[in-house]
Amino acid sequence: MTRIRDNWISHPATQAVCAALSAQGARVLFVGGCVRNALLGVAVSDIDIATSANPQTVTALAKAARIRVVPTGIDHGTVTLVKDGLAHEVTTFRRDVSTDGRRAVVAFSDDITDDAMRRDFTMNALYACPDGTVIDPLGGLPDLHARRVRFIGRGEDRIREDYLRTLRYFRFHAWYGDPQAGFDADALAAIAANLDGLGTLSRERVGAEMQKLLAAPDPAPSLAAMRNTGVLAQLLPGADDRALAPLIHLEGAADAEPDPLRRLAALGGGSDVAARLRLGKAQATRLTALRDGAASGAGIAELGYRLPVDQARDALLLRCVWTEQPWPQDAAKLLRKGAAATFPVRAKDLMPRFTGAALGEELRRLESVWIASDFTLNRAQLLAA
Repeated sequence: MTRIRDNWISHPATQAVCAALSAQGARVLFVGGCVRNALLGVAVSDIDIATSANPQTVTALAKAARIRVVPTGIDHGTVTLVKDGLAHEVTTFRRDVSTDGRRAVVAFSDDITDDAMRRDFTMNALYACPDGTVIDPLGGLPDLHARRVRFIGRGEDRIREDYLRTLRYFRFHAWYGDPQAGFDADALAAIAANLDGLGTLSRERVGAEMQKLLAAPDPAPSLAAMRNTGVLAQLLPGADDRALAPLIHLEGAADAEPDPLRRLAALGGGSDVAARLRLGKAQATRLTALRDGAASGAGIAELGYRLPVDQARDALLLRCVWTEQPWPQDAAKLLRKGAAATFPVRAKDLMPRFTGAALGEELRRLESVWIASDFTLNRAQLLAA
């Protein structure tokens, strides 16, 4: 018998929620990511609970136990119960009535098998009792232990229920799959046969999923599989993943943590990537700055001067990848030097001799002279230049 013994499952607040929900005999089970991650020895961040009790009963039981209720998705059977500041997302067992590739019409159920069958991958259809005993209604444990990402039932059916599952497949493989074992051939065939459905997805959902994928320790194999199946070209026409593996190698040399925007910049894909993935304004601005910095002729120290130090490092990483150069041993030192430099000339120093557009041009000229001097010229020397 497999049992989870992690601290999160025995936490008093979590056990109090389970006790409240089961007070009238309802079945209460942990499900999904918390169970999967616990069995893999990965940190658990969210606690999801599935129950045979309907949302109205869940709400009543929680209130009776003085547990705060947040109706986060009550129409779909989900409420969030907050006990001692700890959130638990509770969803009634469900079965799909109809799907259109983006959303599902569901009906409540009291059958765990119904609930398991509507999930995406076998490793996500694992449940655990409040005492930690694991329940595996669809045989997902062997897949989890083998780190094998496999659709429940026919991959075509799961994908057509929600086309975002194509991207989720590649994300889950990047985070939880065995890179040595490769990808499930049936899954890749099902994905390749359903590319048209990707166009029905909202840009926000695609963008969020892409960023989660690119944040994985090594998403390069997943991106290569996306290219081979046609997914990458469908989502980001013109993108090329082949710079990603070298970038990940250089990230280690530069002591840089995984960053989805840095990796997205490496993919290319034209000037409309931010719009295609509906990135926020700050993200889009950073993406442009990284690409422009990498493509500029600025030296390493100048990058550190012109960009925030982390962005300067990322731009240099991209440049090294694109030019097939190793990471410079003195990169960190030069970036810090540029970041610490302060241009000693101000506009008022040039007035009234220069005004308007001429003032801006002269400031830029002197700044170029100062940078070329390796930031050594002082104010007097520059004004005499």
